[in-house]
Amino acid sequence: MHATVAVSDAVREVKANSSRWIHETWPDKGSFAWQRCYGAFSVSESNSGSVRQYIAGQAEHHRVVTYKEEFVAFLEKHNVEYEPKWVWE
Repeated sequence: MHATVAVSDAVREVKANSSRWIHETWPDKGSFAWQRCYGAFSVSESNSGSVRQYIAGQAEHHRVVTYKEEFVAFLEKHNVEYEPKWVWE
């Protein structure tokens, strides 16, 4: 993503286009909707391989640790301040 693109603009585009694709591809998923909030994190090129491995094993991983548990642990590990009531709005 280019440095001149606001994260909120990029997320809006991803959500809009992926929602349209889901609804066009699977009409029976009419109730699909993104949650209002999001988290966005950058990854250095040197760590991209481990991120790809994580994504490939994500389904299995989330059978043991919920996404919510993992997300909150990530925020805490990296000392990111957050308001718990807004994490899962």
